[in-house]
Amino acid sequence: MANTASARKRAHQAEARRQQNASQRSRVRTVIKKVQAAIAKGDYEAANTAYLAAVPVIDRMADKGILHKNKAARHKSRLNAQVLALKG
Repeated sequence: MANTASARKRAHQAEARRQQNASQRSRVRTVIKKVQAAIAKGDYEAANTAYLAAVPVIDRMADKGILHKNKAARHKSRLNAQVLALKG
């Protein structure tokens, strides 16, 4: 338990940040799942649209440090390869 005013404030700030980060991580997972669902259906147009919507979200979370930049790049690369495979 926090004993000083500054410790109480830091605990409060940490909890607020934890909730915000959890929400943003959840959003990234959701947009990735939407792309994967469209890929599973085999619908190139829907998959491409979902991918184009997911890329800025993934990039934003990498910029904020929610995702590591290499992990974000890996997700984008793999999703893009799967979407392009549908087109072929």
